[in-house]
Amino acid sequence: MSITPKFLVLWGDGINCENETQKALIEAGAEADKVHISELVADAKLLRSYQGLVIPGGFSFGDHLGSGQILALKLERFVGEELREFVKKYPVMGICNGFQTLVRLGLLPDANFQKTCSLVKNEQGHFINKWVELERNLNSPCVWTKNLPEKVFLPARHGEGRFVCQSDDVLTGLKEKNQIVFQYSEDFNGATERIAGVCDPSGLVFALMPHPEAAVHDWQMPFAGKSYGLEFFKSAVQYLKGQDRATN
Repeated sequence: MSITPKFLVLWGDGINCENETQKALIEAGAEADKVHISELVADAKLLRSYQGLVIPGGFSFGDHLGSGQILALKLERFVGEELREFVKKYPVMGICNGFQTLVRLGLLPDANFQKTCSLVKNEQGHFINKWVELERNLNSPCVWTKNLPEKVFLPARHGEGRFVCQSDDVLTGLKEKNQIVFQYSEDFNGATERIAGVCDPSGLVFALMPHPEAAVHDWQMPFAGKSYGLEFFKSAVQYLKGQDRATN
């Protein structure tokens, strides 16, 4: 692994937050390439050139058949094997539409999670765009959140971002393993347990509905306060640099 970790930022087919995500990663001390979905589908082994992956927010394939559904099917069909190997070693984050994609790909906790948990229309029945306060689980293994305080503000903007889980056993497992990384401080969209972000058991794969790439600088905040969006990306970069030192 190189001293400066290299991230792949997926874009194309309706994803629309790739520029902000790439910029945040570079400011966090990483190298970051925007790679079009078509490029990755044509050569899945491109993924082997990177040590991190972010699937940004947007409206991939116009949210036809459900948010993230077609993107997940496309990635599973052409890149699935490479992705399953990648997530065993490297940090992966799905933001908003990327969260929806990771769920449908089955790259979060386990098969039962994929079958029983989903992101559906907000309880209000319409798109919501507002800043929200999030509470972080300080015991979470998530490698993307180690630099963050207990509470942060981020912008949330989605129509199908309400996390639901139909299995009490799966929900209990998420709690017991500290895989619920973030909860909304207040009921924002009717999500089960106010869940805003989850991770896999290793902490490498992280999915979040609000947008950290849109809260990188204090001037982006609509009120006085410190922005913490950049710290998500710094945390992942620092993790990879630590792994690099440990293997040398």
